[in-house]
Amino acid sequence: MKYVEIRQAFTDFFKSHKHELVESSGLVPMNDPTLMFTNAGMNQFKDVFLGTDQRPYNRAVTIQKCLRAGGKHNDLENVGFTARHHTFFEMMGNFSFGDYFKKEAIGLAWSFLTETLKIPKERLYVTVFTTDDEAAEIWEKQIGIPKEKIFRYGEKDNFWRMGKTGPCGPCSEIFYDHNPSGPQIPIHEDEDRFVEIWNLVFMQFFEDESGNQSPLPSPSVDTGAGIERIAAAMQGCKDNYQCDIFQPLIQKACDVAGIENNWQKLAQNSETLGAVKVVSDHARTAAFLISEGVLPSNEGKGYVLRRIMRRAIRYARKLNDKQSLYPQVCEEVIATMAPHYPILKEKEDFILNAVRAEEKRFLQTLDNGSEILIEEIKKFKSQGLSELPGQAAVTLYDTYGFPFDLTELIAKEHGMTVNIKDFEKNMEALKDLARKAHKSHNISSNEKHLGEWTQSLTPSDFVGYEQLNVQSELLSLSDGETTVPTLTDSGWLVFKSTPFYAEGGGQVADQGHIYDAKTNRMVGQVKDVKKMNEVVLHYVALESEIKPGETYLLKVDHSDRQATANNHSATHLLNASLKHVLGDHVNQAGSLVNSQKLRFDFNHSKALTPDEIQRVEQLLNEQIAGAFPVAQTVMGQKEAIAAGATAMFGEKYADEVRVISMGSMTDAKSFSMELCGGTHVSNTSQIRLCKILSETGVAAGVRRIEAITGTAAFEYLNRLAEENMGARQLLNERVPGVDDGDQLDGQLILSIEDLKTKVKRLEKELQQQKAASVSIEDITSSAEEKSLLGEPGLALFTRVAISDRNLMSDVVDKIRDKHQRIAMVLIGESEDDKPRPMIVAVSKDLKKLHAGKITKELCSVMDGKGGGRPDFAQGSIGNIDKLNAAKDRFNELLES
Repeated sequence: MKYVEIRQAFTDFFKSHKHELVESSGLVPMNDPTLMFTNAGMNQFKDVFLGTDQRPYNRAVTIQKCLRAGGKHNDLENVGFTARHHTFFEMMGNFSFGDYFKKEAIGLAWSFLTETLKIPKERLYVTVFTTDDEAAEIWEKQIGIPKEKIFRYGEKDNFWRMGKTGPCGPCSEIFYDHNPSGPQIPIHEDEDRFVEIWNLVFMQFFEDESGNQSPLPSPSVDTGAGIERIAAAMQGCKDNYQCDIFQPLIQKACDVAGIENNWQKLAQNSETLGAVKVVSDHARTAAFLISEGVLPSNEGKGYVLRRIMRRAIRYARKLNDKQSLYPQVCEEVIATMAPHYPILKEKEDFILNAVRAEEKRFLQTLDNGSEILIEEIKKFKSQGLSELPGQAAVTLYDTYGFPFDLTELIAKEHGMTVNIKDFEKNMEALKDLARKAHKSHNISSNEKHLGEWTQSLTPSDFVGYEQLNVQSELLSLSDGETTVPTLTDSGWLVFKSTPFYAEGGGQVADQGHIYDAKTNRMVGQVKDVKKMNEVVLHYVALESEIKPGETYLLKVDHSDRQATANNHSATHLLNASLKHVLGDHVNQAGSLVNSQKLRFDFNHSKALTPDEIQRVEQLLNEQIAGAFPVAQTVMGQKEAIAAGATAMFGEKYADEVRVISMGSMTDAKSFSMELCGGTHVSNTSQIRLCKILSETGVAAGVRRIEAITGTAAFEYLNRLAEENMGARQLLNERVPGVDDGDQLDGQLILSIEDLKTKVKRLEKELQQQKAASVSIEDITSSAEEKSLLGEPGLALFTRVAISDRNLMSDVVDKIRDKHQRIAMVLIGESEDDKPRPMIVAVSKDLKKLHAGKITKELCSVMDGKGGGRPDFAQGSIGNIDKLNAAKDRFNELLES
């Protein structure tokens, strides 16, 4: 049975048993700070199991995208070199929310496996929790599993917990025997033969902080079956990578690598087989994560993705070091998986551009970093050491983005280990300052308390769309660590109703004040507003004591709200304008909206041209000038999407959504139509004007625009006009008039360019005069006699009063003409606060000293960067205070 058929059979089976088919949630969990990635089918139902969310169904079936890239059972380094380890996989699951329990769950699983899939019963074994006699009896008495095929295990293997406290319960696992003719042995003795294909979790207890378990009033069921493992079983494969899920990817990798996709032949070389498996698995992970907007970076989710991608790229290079391979396998992932996940096809260009950019970036890093690492390894091995200091790995990571696991791998290939404790200590030191600065009233530092507190409160009534001032009863107080009866300092306040917008959707929180409703005396300033469990939390700096039960006047800062609304509505118009000018592939990748500016990140593979920026800005301002009303409509989510509303991928929306529509109408659709819970203007004319300030790149395939609106935009343009007129006056240029029809003719720019050319020519002449006055004899007077490659020579390390690199090169040539065996380092002067230039050169018969490698070593000492040929190299110096240390290192390199 093929992969596609298994998928369809699973959902059809459970739909026929009254289960609601629920779409897979994203790999990036929404509203769950405890998870980096979705790693199980139950993640999207977590709140349902906790009792804080209700669904219109009590039975569900899903095929969930999952990602596991760490942990004791899924070490990334194992992926590709075992039969069943994956980073990305799909978890088929059925769920009961207080409906059926053990008997039905076991019966459904057995029926699907043995009747629908027709797996021979003799190939199946089961496990139960040590004390779960109920499940064991169901398997033996009702299903008919022989007692010797039912194994009991303890908490490590057969008991599941959601967390330190909360729902928990025993589980029962179903195992598939890949060798039924083998001897009858306990299943844990041969993990390659006996493979777990389904896990049934029975949530029947609630566990408190003391470990006490009490029965849940409505026990539930959570199951998970890895589709890759079931496909392997159904297709007679002992290795998941042999099944039809992976074969198109492995075929593509083999085609590009120029090797035959013959499993028996591939298996004869574990490195080659491991490489094609790594590339295939990691191509799936990259395609799916990038489709959700995750991009390679040096922290958080982006760092996990970067580690996975770079591992794949390195193995792809081992398969073919002449041709790019990894992006082509990612393209095959899109072709094979898009029928089930259309977002892959919609984001195809974005995904592939991001993969190609990371490959290009990493191959450069790989070349530079590997070269430096190997030199470091040689240095420490020459000292008789077998362990590389952790600081060396930190420097490679911090300076070159060289991943630690790659440093470990290359060190291992050269017979060395890396001091992990030293690495972790130095990495911790790098992050320490940022960690200390992060300590604030941020909600994450008190997540547990605030979460529990808000769960006990009724949802807040937000009235801020219609009102900015409202009287409301204070319901509860917290100092951030516990609820309190009164408060006199700073803390979190919850009111029955509020006009304050809580931070969300890229929009910052409202600012404002709280007053005593009776005396109209100000009692506090609202500094921040958050929302948890539908409860609005106000972080307030108080000036007098307050207590629950009293009524207070809540006032939002009107000018701050209006400016923020201007920027938020302009962001929607900007998004629509970008789609009109660049194409429908443009999608929001992030945003920030406050009262000062708007920042909009979007998917696009290259920088915008000046003409494109001008067209976007013109189109946007035409919509503003059109004075179009802004409509706010509440409708069903599916209805809104069908009507053409734009939704941000991965964002969690309720069944009823708020749709913001604005701008001119085309084919009965507004210029801009988005799902949004933020605050907006009532008419586009209120924005008045929008001016784009910058367009930059923030990651591979992601661009960023920053802009201002309203008064800020007018003031900005006025300042530019004043500076323009002032510059014209200084240059004696005529200011164009209006009466005679003069237009800005570009003469000011031409005059400035002419002036810059003159200045540059004069500076060059000055440098040439300096160079002419430089005495080669004076420069080389500090040269020291040394043994260079076993014969006498000169070593020169000195500063010169020249900033021009070309002139410094001339000086180097003159020195080499006079001295046949010399190794030299010349460091120039800084110009306009730029890094100081450095040139390293050696005589042609001393090429083995390699000027390029010496340059990299010295740059790492002086916080710079550089490289070059064996006989000539250049660099830039960041810290001249480390000059003496660099000179010492230079002498060490010559001696070694």
